[in-house]
Amino acid sequence: MKNPFMERAIQLSIDGVRSGLGGPFGAVIVREGKIIAEGVNQVTSRNDPTAHAEVLAIRQACEVLRSFELKDCELYTSCEPCPMCLGAIYWARLSRSRDCILPTPPKMLPKSGSTIPSSTAN
Repeated sequence: MKNPFMERAIQLSIDGVRSGLGGPFGAVIVREGKIIAEGVNQVTSRNDPTAHAEVLAIRQACEVLRSFELKDCELYTSCEPCPMCLGAIYWARLSRSRDCILPTPPKMLPKSGSTIPSSTAN
């Protein structure tokens, strides 16, 4: 069964790498069957170690809903969240987090030899 929200999270991760924003991670937040926020890893492009896809999606969703509580929302991520992101998910009180339900299909991963940009900070 295909899940359009998981597919979008995976596509965000691919687009993020191709555009040079950061690592291969994407996230979407869904409320009432509609995407209300998206995030793509931007750690290297922002020189911000907290700019993970999940955190950026949570920040955007909180702005959209004008609340720090995302009780009626679900998070879909292209990869299993790290400990920092798990903390943010916990504190945002998301009703459900769906990650790693299906592994990213090999055809959707960046091609061999692709590079993730490194920080330009000194």
